[in-house]
Amino acid sequence: MAEIQDIHYDSFTDSLRVEPIYESFLCPLTKQIMRNPVTLESGATFERQAILKWFKESDSIGRRLVCPVTRKELSSTELNPSIALKNTIDEWMNRNEAAKLDVARKSLTSESSESDTVQALEYVTEICQRSRSSRHVVRKLGLISLVSELLKNSSTKVRQKALESLRFVAKDDNDNKDEIAAGDNIRTIVKFLSHGHVQEKEQATYLLFELSEDKPLSEKIGSVPGAILILVGLSSSKVENLLTIDRAEKTLVNLESCEKNVRQMAENGRLQPLLRLLLQGSPDTQLSMAAYLGELVLSNDMKALVAQTAGSALVNIMKSGNGEAREAALKALNQISSYDISAKILIDAGILPPLITDLFTVGSNQLPMRLKEISATILANVVASGANFQSIPLDHNCQTLVSEEIIHNLLHLISNTGPAIECKLLQVLVGLTSSFATVQSIVDAIKSSGATVSLIQFVEAPQREVRMASIKLLNNISPYMGVELADAFCGNFSQLSSLIRVIGDNNGISEEQAPAAGLVADLPLQDSVVTRHLVRDGAFTTIISKVMMIRQGESRGGRFVNPFLEGLVRIISRITFILEDDPDIIGVAREYNLTALFTDLLQMNGLDTVQIVSATALGNLSHQSKHLTKILPPPTRGLCVSIFPCISQKSVASGECRVHHGICSSRESFCLLEGKVVEKLVACLDNNNEKVVEASLTALSTLLEDGVDIDQGVMVLCDAEGVKLILDVLCENRTEALRQQAVWAVERILRMDEIAYEISGNQNVGTALVEAFRHGDFKTRQIAERALKHVDKLPNFSGIFSKMGAQ
Repeated sequence: MAEIQDIHYDSFTDSLRVEPIYESFLCPLTKQIMRNPVTLESGATFERQAILKWFKESDSIGRRLVCPVTRKELSSTELNPSIALKNTIDEWMNRNEAAKLDVARKSLTSESSESDTVQALEYVTEICQRSRSSRHVVRKLGLISLVSELLKNSSTKVRQKALESLRFVAKDDNDNKDEIAAGDNIRTIVKFLSHGHVQEKEQATYLLFELSEDKPLSEKIGSVPGAILILVGLSSSKVENLLTIDRAEKTLVNLESCEKNVRQMAENGRLQPLLRLLLQGSPDTQLSMAAYLGELVLSNDMKALVAQTAGSALVNIMKSGNGEAREAALKALNQISSYDISAKILIDAGILPPLITDLFTVGSNQLPMRLKEISATILANVVASGANFQSIPLDHNCQTLVSEEIIHNLLHLISNTGPAIECKLLQVLVGLTSSFATVQSIVDAIKSSGATVSLIQFVEAPQREVRMASIKLLNNISPYMGVELADAFCGNFSQLSSLIRVIGDNNGISEEQAPAAGLVADLPLQDSVVTRHLVRDGAFTTIISKVMMIRQGESRGGRFVNPFLEGLVRIISRITFILEDDPDIIGVAREYNLTALFTDLLQMNGLDTVQIVSATALGNLSHQSKHLTKILPPPTRGLCVSIFPCISQKSVASGECRVHHGICSSRESFCLLEGKVVEKLVACLDNNNEKVVEASLTALSTLLEDGVDIDQGVMVLCDAEGVKLILDVLCENRTEALRQQAVWAVERILRMDEIAYEISGNQNVGTALVEAFRHGDFKTRQIAERALKHVDKLPNFSGIFSKMGAQ
């Protein structure tokens, strides 16, 4: 066997000379060492792929088949494997590989130069790509631990090459993978995913993919803190290169073989593996995944995904599973039902009938109370979604969640369970009464069940969540059954006092306080029994203090501030509805200086309810001014006046109110003039909200009513530039209520000849009065007729309507 040369077959050092290459090892066609030598009938030996290519090329160009070495024509293309030569070449290569790997091992130390280390790593990579046996040799020589140590090298290039080498060392060899994974190597590899350079990250991802092909190592990779989170991030990245993203995704797929990893993926937003096991796994696995799903904290998007993918399966488990499975399903459904969209998906999956069955079943088949609590929580979540519960049947009798019998059962359950379930079922009723479509059904069921008193008792519950749910429910139904609620509170004033304590709490403005204020405010305004109790209880002191704190910016409460303030103002206004002939209540209004308070609140632009209530309250107060003004005794008539009465003139005494002809004040007689309120009410006539305009016009109309000096009232309105705005309100004809009030006020204004003369030429006013005369109700038409007479639009002898006194 001829020796052809003594070659430097070492790519990383010039000091190593290997066994010479024999000429018989080289393919005559490729001049490369043969890996699969075959012999022709000519006796010449070639690399199998090379000679097959020669035959193919000869056939394609029509060349006769000859041996490339001997040039003799071939009668056959039969290829005979040269097994002996192959074995000889393999042995030669193994001896050379071992020798070179031994040199490489010496260069894989921290003392070697960067270039030598990199070249040694490149050779290890090259060797490992040849065959599995080569990778076995690498392990036998102890190179794996040496390469692994280089992962901590200070050179980026060395680290990158070490990762690449280990990737090929690990390929299809579980023993090598186990050795690579020894110690804290996996932790080190994972670090490259988040802290490495781009190429390091890419190689680390490739290496983890190779390691994850071994199932036992999948669990080890997943146990490294942050590994799965980082891989999940890489797999969904928009900035990493596509190869890195692909390998990260494939690594995660491999890691799914371990349930612990699946749980971690779910924690980090990759729910699909868990859902697959939930739907397709063994019964034990399904139970495990359902239980874990109930422990997860999911984003709203994830809740919707789970509901869409596994909602029906979970509902089926809840209906027909064993006790342990039902508990797991309930906990999972509790988790995902807390988002409106996912709750609606669960409704479509049929969750309502089994929930109601679980809650109402008693006896040996009933759920344990802890699971009934979860069922009640799910029902509360589902109801909060705002679905159309009137159209969702619960049984073959087509009962729905708002059917009277179902509500009666809920009310009975509320009164006969512990605080936890009470709270959730009260929240169910809160949800149902929050919808205009279903609130009346709930109100009717509460009335027919006689449950008002039992519901009110919860406002004194020591548990804040129960108390808050109760208050919210009562606040929702109070507009529909205020009389019944007032009667119930009057039967036990301690519960009303409890509401005031909630309102008066000084720890900011809470979610509980706004509905508490709204509930008290919705009790009938003219119920003097309730109002007098509030006075005796010191409630108004507390409430007015709260209002002042809000006005001064001392109370913060975010989204609860405005509804809380509206409720407080409405409660305070109760005083103004029972002033008539009641010195005690008048004294209360004076004590709290309500005219000044409501004047201040009237200026809260943007809070329409506060402005409406304030204007209404000011009107109620002003209506009492003519009774409360202090009338001065008439002046003594002098001799001249007695003899010549013609020289006597009507005059206003010093300090006398021009409208009420007495001594007035804002605090004592609630006078709008003295309180400088007229201009502020006039400003509200230009509001976009018709209710604000109506309340303000009603308050201003107290300056024109019987018992006051109407002419002076008109002049006051003229001075405040209010007459034009009142005429505008009439002409705009925004609502029937506004038109009626405006017609009444305009008729009073037109009683002054000067104004009537000036307005008579205003076609818009004339047209508006004619429309009121033609289309208004009986009373409005009568008043419009009188107004038209004032501006000579109708003759004074008109007898269309019978005469009536001034209204």
